[in-house]
Amino acid sequence: MPAPAPLIDDAVAAKLAALGERIRAHRKALRVSATSAAEAAGMSRVTLHRIERGEASVAMGAYISVASALGLELAVVDPQDRSADDGAKPTLPSTIRLTDFPQLKRLAWQLGGETELTPKQALELYERNWKHVDRDAMTASERTLVDALIRELGGGRLLV
Repeated sequence: MPAPAPLIDDAVAAKLAALGERIRAHRKALRVSATSAAEAAGMSRVTLHRIERGEASVAMGAYISVASALGLELAVVDPQDRSADDGAKPTLPSTIRLTDFPQLKRLAWQLGGETELTPKQALELYERNWKHVDRDAMTASERTLVDALIRELGGGRLLV
């Protein structure tokens, strides 16, 4: 039986839920089953699902284990210290050239002669047509773009 959840305020609960959702979304993007991810992290599938729901009663070590098993890294960041930001979070360009992102270009076939999109249009195209995206064929720069679109415009979620 799981330990009782510690008392936490709404802001902390929201951060845990967002962390869990991010872990889940990454696992799904990798097309890794919950069972496989749990085994790789050395935990039960039930514990993995509790992590993906952002439950506060799950040990921090379990969160770190599953993140590591999925190729993610958790870090403690001081929001006041912007000098610690190594620039790993790219900002979105004002326009996105289709020729730079092959999967996005495939999704935009119906747009005719358009060669550039706004970030909002690009995110909407990805969300509407995500099932047609060949994630294995995505370039690193396109993955970075999708991550930035999700983070900056999608509220941390890809609505598919």
